[in-house]
Amino acid sequence: MNLVFFVGTGRCGSSLIHEIISKHEDVGFISNIDDNLPYFDLKGRWNNQLYRSLLGNKTTKGKLRFAPSEAYKLIARQVSPVYENSCRDLTESDVTPWLKQRFRDFFEQRAAIQGKSIFTHKYTGWSRIGFFSSIFPEAKFIHIVRDGRAVANSWLQMPWWNGYKGPENWLWGELTQPYLEEWKEGNCSFPLLAGIGWKLLLNSYATSAASLSDQQYMEIRLEDIVEQPRDSFEKLLSFSGLPWSNEFNTTFQRNIFSSKRKLAFQDELYPQQLSEIESCLSIELKKHGYI
Repeated sequence: MNLVFFVGTGRCGSSLIHEIISKHEDVGFISNIDDNLPYFDLKGRWNNQLYRSLLGNKTTKGKLRFAPSEAYKLIARQVSPVYENSCRDLTESDVTPWLKQRFRDFFEQRAAIQGKSIFTHKYTGWSRIGFFSSIFPEAKFIHIVRDGRAVANSWLQMPWWNGYKGPENWLWGELTQPYLEEWKEGNCSFPLLAGIGWKLLLNSYATSAASLSDQQYMEIRLEDIVEQPRDSFEKLLSFSGLPWSNEFNTTFQRNIFSSKRKLAFQDELYPQQLSEIESCLSIELKKHGYI
């Protein structure tokens, strides 16, 4: 099984990238229909063909649609809720023989039935790279990075972002003492907390990916993809082991890449809020070339 994971913090563009790659005729994936009908145990035999048909081309995110899915409900039911509900990053030490076999069976069955040369899956949040690379040592990981200021700003506008309940109740578990002190020193600002969340997750990727080779792990910025889409997708396909086919080229040409949201945080956050976030994320923003 040639398995490629597309990963990121959330609101980083990973859905866009994975959905475009999934239009390649040699790619298998789990669909949102599979995820929303977990009792039917659908294996997605026709997912690729349906997604490249009118059904996939005429649907829009946020509405009734057919598209690749992170499959949290399906995996939680058929494998384990650990994938969906962990309060911290998952590591190799969290893998048991029982869990490893269940995950391998889940993905291998779908890859075999769909019969594509590459099977892909996208998830966001904690890196889970140590966890999944232990279960799937053959897997590759593509990490989509987006400017932390843009991610924090976007999180604050999402109905699912529950940081307003405080870090003791949000998606990623309690903050470590240094992060908690940083938040309290910022008067428990929610924009600052969103920035801390991005830093927390981004550092989890850096830590867990450190043991992977260049053939297993690729990091690419969303901003670079938007500015140079053809070159970027050639790199993504090559890393995944996919050719730039005529069929994919036809699909790719339909996409419009826009950078209009690149600096939206400058207008949608007050200067003081943006200053707090930039101070919090200065090391990571510099490392990734954003400041």
